[in-house]
Amino acid sequence: MFFPIAFVAARQLARPLFVRGFSTSQVFAANKMKIAVIGQSQFGTEVYNLLKKEGHEIVGVFTIPDIQGKADPLAVAGEKDGIPTFKFPRWRLKGQSIPEVVKQYQECGAELNVLPFCSQFIPMDVINSPKNGSIIYHPSILPRHRGASAINWTLIHGDKKAGFSIFWADDGLDTGPILLQRECDVGPNETLDSLYNRFLYPEGIKAMINWDQSAEMLHNFIRGNDKLPGAWTNINGDQVTLFGSKLWKKDAPEGTVVELPGAAGPAIVHKGGMIFPGNDGKMLNVKSLQFADGTMIPAKMFGKEDAAGATLELTAEEKELEGQLKDVWKGILSLADIQGETDFFKAGAGSMDVVRLVEEVLQRCSSVNLQNEDVYMNTTFDAFMQMVVRKARGLDEPDEFEYDAIELHANNLDLQFPNQLFINNEFVDASNGATFDTINPTDESVICKVSKGTKDDVNTAVKAAKEAFEEGPWGKMNPRDRGRIMYRLADLMEEHKEELATLEAMDSGAVYTLALKTHVGMSIDTFRYYAGWCDKIQGTTIPINQARPNHNLTYTKREPIGVVGLIVPWNYPLMMLAWKMAAALTPGNTVVLKPAQVTPLTALKFAELAVKAGFPPGVINILPGAGSQVGQAILDHPDVRKVGFTGSTPVGKDIMRSCAVSNLKRVSLELGGKSPLVIFNDCDLDRAVRQSLSGCFFNKGENCIASGRLFVEESIHDEFVNRVVDEIKKMKIGDPLDRSVDHGPQNHRAHLNSLVEYCKVGVEQGATLVYGGSRVERKGLFLYPTVFTDVTDDMWIAKEESFGPVMIISKFKNGDIDGMLKSANDTEFGLASGVFTKDINKALYVADHLQAGTVFVNTYNKTDVASPFGGFKQSGFGKDLGMEALHEYTRTKAVTVEYWL
Repeated sequence: MFFPIAFVAARQLARPLFVRGFSTSQVFAANKMKIAVIGQSQFGTEVYNLLKKEGHEIVGVFTIPDIQGKADPLAVAGEKDGIPTFKFPRWRLKGQSIPEVVKQYQECGAELNVLPFCSQFIPMDVINSPKNGSIIYHPSILPRHRGASAINWTLIHGDKKAGFSIFWADDGLDTGPILLQRECDVGPNETLDSLYNRFLYPEGIKAMINWDQSAEMLHNFIRGNDKLPGAWTNINGDQVTLFGSKLWKKDAPEGTVVELPGAAGPAIVHKGGMIFPGNDGKMLNVKSLQFADGTMIPAKMFGKEDAAGATLELTAEEKELEGQLKDVWKGILSLADIQGETDFFKAGAGSMDVVRLVEEVLQRCSSVNLQNEDVYMNTTFDAFMQMVVRKARGLDEPDEFEYDAIELHANNLDLQFPNQLFINNEFVDASNGATFDTINPTDESVICKVSKGTKDDVNTAVKAAKEAFEEGPWGKMNPRDRGRIMYRLADLMEEHKEELATLEAMDSGAVYTLALKTHVGMSIDTFRYYAGWCDKIQGTTIPINQARPNHNLTYTKREPIGVVGLIVPWNYPLMMLAWKMAAALTPGNTVVLKPAQVTPLTALKFAELAVKAGFPPGVINILPGAGSQVGQAILDHPDVRKVGFTGSTPVGKDIMRSCAVSNLKRVSLELGGKSPLVIFNDCDLDRAVRQSLSGCFFNKGENCIASGRLFVEESIHDEFVNRVVDEIKKMKIGDPLDRSVDHGPQNHRAHLNSLVEYCKVGVEQGATLVYGGSRVERKGLFLYPTVFTDVTDDMWIAKEESFGPVMIISKFKNGDIDGMLKSANDTEFGLASGVFTKDINKALYVADHLQAGTVFVNTYNKTDVASPFGGFKQSGFGKDLGMEALHEYTRTKAVTVEYWL
């Protein structure tokens, strides 16, 4: 009798895959899974064989014991192939899982369970054990006829329709989420055997598309069978399987029309794939196709002569060009004759000859986008000629990168940006479909919904990053080529700087002009700086004792670490991404980054630009979401080898613990600060006032190195305070997109509330509130710039960081430098500091004795991409920026060689 039986799909396989070059081996390798087959019968054997054919790894076969010495067909197949095969009489005893049975199953390490025709009761701790769960097949159109003998009940009830359902297993009786359904008519004389043999068996191991459905149903059917068993249809008489479906939300593109019998309209082959219509007037787009012989092509190539890589037949005009190019080769190589197999480099050509060849081709055929690399990849004349013709015909154009964009008009710009997770060079929904609202702090309106990542999404992203590091081109490519991609990304960021700055202003509350210059401008500078470092990461040679009479050479290499997890804050969303990611990418690492949940938009726009710059799939992955979910999953993942974090000190401590417990990850931390700024009475007071205002109120005080406490010498204290307050009164508070505004909203409501409470505590403890300390009477998350004086060492606000526009001023006695230094260093933080004085001796003495990673003299906030940045004490360890940051993302390998004559 029939019980729930599983089928061939997985959440991971149900997502479209963005792959630049298409081939059968590439797609299968990208989607290969470790699968446990649990079941019996010839049906189970067919599914088992199909799984193996499609390139998946069967890690275990679990079937019924032999009956009268005869093994089940599934057991025979598994044992024949050398697959671990288990024949458990039962999985449970008295309602409880049998521990030794479950242990043997778990040791197989399955990522998905497939249960074809399973007559045993499988416990839920086995069903839920794989990361992708278990796929179930049931021979009825659920919810009708749940449970056993479903085909029997179909006939007993006289149903006019029969069919099957494929769904995800849960703890109910055939109640899991349905993945797809198929149905057929039931004849008046139908029997159990005829219904099973003519439809439920053959159609249960394949999936043909019924085009008379909505676009969304067609999309779900295709992605539900992607990559196995594959949703197929007949096009122009050929059986064609469709992969990589996405709903199409734009107008129908221009392209080649292909008739599609049974569909609501024709398919359209276009530069981004192949469009298929639903019966509801909507459309879906498919990325790749596979023919019955196994050949896989980009869908955009369907019907084109070079679709399967066949040799092109040249037109008369192209044959004329062929003759010209042979003459070019003859001239460069000094050969009397050029054959199709003549190899450009084996015939003596060098790098200068490549440049000449490219230029001579461009001179004759200016429409061809030919690069030096094309010559290196096509070295024989025939291969070179075919490549030129393909480019001239437009057959080699890369896929246009597409995603479901959010579109809105702001800051006199038409903005388009992503709002989904970015994994493996594709924007995708969260694995559970969850989203969250990202809020504009100027008026607390919702900008858009953003996908909210999960632990499963982190696992997918880390897997993609690991594959990109170990098998992809990023770490293997010439370092200068890696640098060129990073330069290209910086150029694209500059082209889109107004968009990025607008998103930053809307999402974080940063004043637009500041976002343009610092948030975005320094991000661009950072990528350009580290792009130049790609080919300059060097080791050393070390003299060691010789092994006489032999000799020794010892040298060191600086190597990339592997997959790097980055967790960045909300105050400078794009700039903090750039500071960490650029340094991580330079030596060839790959990255999984979590932006702050309240400011995800510029990170996602950056991801779009990274694809356009040419970053290979898996190198950069960006997952918005909660720190407790996405952040913790990054910290816990055993394949992440390094974590970089900027944020609060308490969270930094938790991160250190997680990194130690998981796999002893390397970690660098840029944490809280309470940076002292010292104003001596011999300073340039105008400059000191101006720089102090910037030091404290820059970026609304949401600045890790903000001057958290000012020490002003007694004789100039009152004048300094009066000047500061006068300047604050001139500041314009308002919409950060207004070019005349100086001070924007705080980042999010919880932070604003904490700042109001911070000011309240300061007043309660006896500090003098000179200015501000409350919300601005307007819509949005605005706080007045605030000034406290008479702050003593024992007060809470003297020691704790506000991370907002709150200036804390303490007075020190004239000439009491050591007393001031004692107070300034009386904090667990040590990120930055500053001093204003015209006395160079005093300046250097104070700089030597301030316990901080950065000391500014007669300036403040003067950071540069070439200068290392990081703190002391509980402000963290490790450096961003400069050459030193590269040490955070490389490991040193020492190699000793012994040689002799």
